[in-house]
Amino acid sequence: MTLRLARTLLLSACAAGPLAAAEKVPEAALEEARKASSELVTGVRSELLKAIDASGPLRAIVVCKYTVPEIASALSRKYGARVTRVSLTPRNPSLGWGDAWEQKVLMDFDERVARGEKAEALEHAEVVVEPAGRYLRYMKALPMQSPCMHCHGPVEQISEPIRQQLAHDYPHDKATGLALGRVRGAVTFKKPL
Repeated sequence: MTLRLARTLLLSACAAGPLAAAEKVPEAALEEARKASSELVTGVRSELLKAIDASGPLRAIVVCKYTVPEIASALSRKYGARVTRVSLTPRNPSLGWGDAWEQKVLMDFDERVARGEKAEALEHAEVVVEPAGRYLRYMKALPMQSPCMHCHGPVEQISEPIRQQLAHDYPHDKATGLALGRVRGAVTFKKPL
């Protein structure tokens, strides 16, 4: 870094004033976010396992494409919040791509798993101030598990019928090549405070 750049950054920081302390996340709001996230994970897992048991892994694509957004929408209405799943490697970029805050948290989750933390234990919550107001933002990591490997594992291990269906339904798919225990994505919860 040049001396001129360092001086500019220092002057900018001084002009902006002291950094505001992070606002404490209200415990009741955090518990609500955890509950909504758990309901989404439980509902999705239940529907996926039912479909796989009844018709095989190819049916899971239909569940993820149609049923999971319905579950997320119902929970969003129930909690008066945005409750959904996001990923750095979305299958459907129009639904699964996170905003800047979510992408930052997902990258942090990836780094923490790379350092040895377990994906299933990762969560992050904070109060953020946006132009539209104050929000509770919460994310819970979704680890890659065995049933997920049928559609999200290494491409060479995905069956040909599933590869063909994914190519047909999701021409911009980025959600393959993932390993067990890694972060597949996260449940995200955003609610006005």
